[in-house]
Amino acid sequence: MQKVIISVLGQDRPGIIAAVSRLLFELHSNIENVSQTSLQSAFAGIFIAVIPRTLAWVDLEARLAAVLGPMGLQAVVKPMEAGPELPPPPHEAFVITTRGPDRKGLVASITAVIAAHHGNITNCQAVFKGGSDPNANTMIYEVDVPAATDQQRFFAELKARGAELELQVSIQHRDIFEALSRI
Repeated sequence: MQKVIISVLGQDRPGIIAAVSRLLFELHSNIENVSQTSLQSAFAGIFIAVIPRTLAWVDLEARLAAVLGPMGLQAVVKPMEAGPELPPPPHEAFVITTRGPDRKGLVASITAVIAAHHGNITNCQAVFKGGSDPNANTMIYEVDVPAATDQQRFFAELKARGAELELQVSIQHRDIFEALSRI
């Protein structure tokens, strides 16, 4: 068996995940992970699948094109490089939320602070509806922060950058965020 990464892009419509998963099942393949989202009217999906060694990834890409092309979708398949299975360094998970007026460079500016403190963004969602209504423009970042990071300095720099951009910045440990979300 071999692992591949499958990216699917195009106009959102019902049945996309069903079509991909049906084809993979028919090809004796197994989906290990999937993440998909619809942004405005666009679909973006990423699948990690295990496929038989007898199935070349370029052949899988051609089969996906035959199924998804008529739906107006494109698929790209790449082999997943096997890396060393090293344990992740100790980290703490946080959810960083920003709200404020829309302007160019918000994502670049906030992610620069995260990167400067060696934070790894594991999930990011942004909804920009334009204008100055702070409740209409929201970014949510799930970030793994190395345990060695000076959290007070990191948080202070995020809040300062947010203030420069007129953003309300909220930082919560992921455990607390998830507990509050369940209430």
